[in-house]
Amino acid sequence: MNAPKMREAPQLSSNTERVFPIDASKLLFLILGALLMGTIYGILPEDYTHPAKMMLAILAIGVFYWTFEPIPLGVTAIILLVLILLFDVVPIDVVFSGFSSPAVFLIIAGMMLAKGVNDTLLTKRLAYYILAKWGGNAKGLLASILLIPQIQSFFIPAAAVRSTLLLPIAQMSLDTIGKKGKGNLQKMILLGVAFGGTISGTAVMTAAIGNILTVELIKEFLSIQITYIQWFLYAAPIWLLMIPAAWCILIKLFPLSKENEQFPHVKEEMKGKLSELGKITVEEKKCIAILILMVGMWFTESWHGLNPSIPALIGVILMALPGIGCSSWENMVKINFDTIILMGVTLSLGFSFNQSGAAELVGDSLSTGLMLHLLSSPLIAVISILIITQILHLVVANVSTAVVTLIPIFIGLSIKAGADPVLISITASLACLHGYILVVESTPNIIVHSTGQIQQKEFLLPGLWLTLINIVVIVLTAVTWWRWIGFL
Repeated sequence: MNAPKMREAPQLSSNTERVFPIDASKLLFLILGALLMGTIYGILPEDYTHPAKMMLAILAIGVFYWTFEPIPLGVTAIILLVLILLFDVVPIDVVFSGFSSPAVFLIIAGMMLAKGVNDTLLTKRLAYYILAKWGGNAKGLLASILLIPQIQSFFIPAAAVRSTLLLPIAQMSLDTIGKKGKGNLQKMILLGVAFGGTISGTAVMTAAIGNILTVELIKEFLSIQITYIQWFLYAAPIWLLMIPAAWCILIKLFPLSKENEQFPHVKEEMKGKLSELGKITVEEKKCIAILILMVGMWFTESWHGLNPSIPALIGVILMALPGIGCSSWENMVKINFDTIILMGVTLSLGFSFNQSGAAELVGDSLSTGLMLHLLSSPLIAVISILIITQILHLVVANVSTAVVTLIPIFIGLSIKAGADPVLISITASLACLHGYILVVESTPNIIVHSTGQIQQKEFLLPGLWLTLINIVVIVLTAVTWWRWIGFL
């Protein structure tokens, strides 16, 4: 009888080296971040309290790691929480208070709703329908790519999800076009996905994490609740003007020859795909009904007083109920917890920034005569905040971090200057949202850049133009619409 063969012991050391390579550049950034934290703490004035100094130092390392990303964003978020706890910056209930916010449950529900909607053919049907109507030429295709995320924003509350769903459809359209789908047309369409995704978060409060964070911070600092319909009322004109602005800029900066502008076979291809989907299904009808109910509850928040997270959770329940819903619970819970961790931590950072006294100290240091003078006039305040925020947003690239860092400071400054802190906060939030110049300024930019089909340099010129246009659009909205409705 043959003896059984012994299995060879796994080569742990060689496998470990292969699976866990050491990235020298990432290790360097980790060390530099730690040194930055220590330096910030050391150079801050002695009369600053320990909690305030440590909070500013922790915020600095967070911004550094989130910008250069030597480790995953979620890992950085958890490190920040642990640092706040270890150095006793604020009480533990403040450290974890972000995770008890309704905003976290709104994001959870939003991602689950996106899963449920994506389980039906509704998103594809919408995209194919729009492309079949206007996708036969460059101008129509770009308009379609910009329009689709605007419609999605009402029922998919995360720009990352909207862009992720749209990107394959845009790439499929370019592949269908063939050789004409390369060069300037490819750049135009991919930037359309990125910029359209960013713009889609403007008017719908639940459509961007920055909006939700701003509303939560205003409630925390000022005890003022901004409703869904209020946000829509303030931001709708900006939203409606930025869509054609993005279309014009991309058409102008990425010109096409006449022979490359037309591709009628794309319309036929999309009509064919739409035909393959068949008639609208029962699941799609159920999904539409649930979404209409949910959005209707959001718009009528001022009547019933329910926090936006509640209609979103009701939508999740309805989508998962057997016989009523259009998806399965098992699939809907497969969501990205990295986003949830980031949301909870950024809120906790904002609350800790205030409770530690850091926000007040920074506000005091910025309370110069010039700054208070600029904020004392509503219109000059809007212009100043837009310019300051856009410049700072290039440094603090992550939208959530920018909002959590800047809003508490601006609230303190506006109160000292006798300005309206809500006006200042929403202006700053809208400026933070519209990041076009750098890839890292918005999640849609990052998603599109990750395809490897477009480089940072392609973002610069159109991004600069759109940033300037955004400033002008918000100022025009302030002197007209906001003044008419009594917001300015």
